[in-house]
Amino acid sequence: MTLELPAHYFRHEHGRLVSILSRRFGAGSIELCEDAAQAALLRAIETWTRAGVPDQPGAWLYRVAHHYLIDALRAQRRHPTGPAEDAERSDDPAADAVVLSTELQDDLLRMLFLCADGEIPYDAQLALALKTLCGFSTEEIALRFFQSTDAIHKRLQRARARLRERGTELDMPSLPELEQRVPSILQMLYLLFSEGYSSAKQDSVIRRELCDEAIRLARVLVEHPVGAVPETDALLALMYLHSSRFDARFDSVGGLLLLKEQDRSRWDRSLIEEGVSYLRRSARGDRFSRYHVEAAIAAEHCLAPTYEETPWAEIARLYSALDRVAPSPLNRLNRAIAIAEWKGVEAGIAALEEGDAPPWLLGYYLWDATWSELYRRVGDSARSLAHLVRAIDAAPTLAEKALLERRRRELASQAAPSNIKL
Repeated sequence: MTLELPAHYFRHEHGRLVSILSRRFGAGSIELCEDAAQAALLRAIETWTRAGVPDQPGAWLYRVAHHYLIDALRAQRRHPTGPAEDAERSDDPAADAVVLSTELQDDLLRMLFLCADGEIPYDAQLALALKTLCGFSTEEIALRFFQSTDAIHKRLQRARARLRERGTELDMPSLPELEQRVPSILQMLYLLFSEGYSSAKQDSVIRRELCDEAIRLARVLVEHPVGAVPETDALLALMYLHSSRFDARFDSVGGLLLLKEQDRSRWDRSLIEEGVSYLRRSARGDRFSRYHVEAAIAAEHCLAPTYEETPWAEIARLYSALDRVAPSPLNRLNRAIAIAEWKGVEAGIAALEEGDAPPWLLGYYLWDATWSELYRRVGDSARSLAHLVRAIDAAPTLAEKALLERRRRELASQAAPSNIKL
């Protein structure tokens, strides 16, 4: 039997279960809450495949996870920290569904703020949020952070130790503390969306369910007075604008398409309108962030009638602004691409040669892919091919390798120039 559920359902439910259970049993039991959620999801896959999906799947999962956690706590000779009735087994799906519907939103928000605890190192905050709220495996987090699985495991352990220090504390932090944590939460959601939009997972360049989850959590945040700030609006604008192009990023056989090759009639205009609406909202007040600039860049691409009519001069200016707000060598790379389209390939090469590139950028596949295209367009096939071979070797996903292989074949056959933006 095939489970008739959304592709993102189990990852989505993982965050719900951990959020609710950790409030009831205390932040100090968060690792057991994660185990309980995972156990419930695995049991669901086994049971629902045979017997079908129950009428109230969320309540079914909560009940199984709750029972698992009670047994685990008893095995450790511990007692639940929530109200006495929470420790009792419940076999009433309707009652569990009512509890879930009334508590879920607040518990998800609470977990977001718990993960952003200032006493937890920033990278560990991100790892904890990806693990607890989004159901990432330790291996997936390590891949995204370019670190070993052991290093990520240690970060998670330190973060959980901090939460255990909170003991049975169930209240939300104070209002000033909540406000201080919003930037960390936004960065968590930005990273989650980035993993979905351009995945580091080898066999999947797009993981759309992660993008949907990031948008969902951002909407939870923006509905709270503390999270209803221009930066949240700007981040939502960025997410919606990027999401609008999902369906056009692949051809009919699953090959990744360059921006110039995409059929713009397949872009989702309703999502573009939603993104532009949030971008306008983000302009209130005098707060300005990287999310504002990145959303503005995405809007320029989405609103351009054709690739040729893209306002490359404005995009180059925006990348310069982005580098002032959030300095990164990647901004220089993207600015050089925009300048090459605006002023010509020689100007793009000059922009790329400004300053010294850090060692990690020199090994980044888009660095070599960009140089390959620039050299191809000035007629230096040997250098172009050398950079392209390095880019293929370093590309993180099979789809990106296939795209670069296609460009290598085009170079070998001296095909017509292709665009330089991935």
